[in-house]
Amino acid sequence: MLHIIDDEDVIRDSLSWLARSRQIAAMTYSSGEQFLTALDQPLRFDSAGDCILLDVRMPQLSGISLFDLLSEKKLTKRLPVIFLTGHGDVPMAVDSLKRGAFDFFEKPFNDNKLMDRVQEALALSREAGLAAAVHDRLESLSAREKEVLDLILQGKMNKVIADHLGISMRTVEVHRAHIFDKMQVKTAVELAGILK
Repeated sequence: MLHIIDDEDVIRDSLSWLARSRQIAAMTYSSGEQFLTALDQPLRFDSAGDCILLDVRMPQLSGISLFDLLSEKKLTKRLPVIFLTGHGDVPMAVDSLKRGAFDFFEKPFNDNKLMDRVQEALALSREAGLAAAVHDRLESLSAREKEVLDLILQGKMNKVIADHLGISMRTVEVHRAHIFDKMQVKTAVELAGILK
């Protein structure tokens, strides 16, 4: 989902149309405050990735201030920010990129280059989302399940794992089933693939 935050109706409409021309779903917001209100709802990231096109200069909450808030919440990896400005401010651009912005475009911008960067940001967001999901699944494992997981990843058979941990083979099978269920995989190969 592309989140377009700009105080100008014409810019929001134009960017929304441009996104649709590339089959990118878009939501528009007339202010940083409106976006923050939407963000306060239970956060549901788009499995296709999320990206923010953010106007630098807006009344009340500027784009830079909104970016700072997103950075504090550690959301800029999952919500890459591309700044847009009609006011050439190279030091601001350099500073925002150093602090983690994905890119910075001056208005008027090349439509194709902007949408290419949006698609790259969406791909990055998608990868970050998958990594976060795997991390959350790993955190849901018990200490014993993590021990069994490590041995599964070393290619050990159930009997060897049972002997190594001093537990029954049936207990290893139960742990293995819980691990596969929590990690949302069906095989050890699939498990190794998401953890590489």
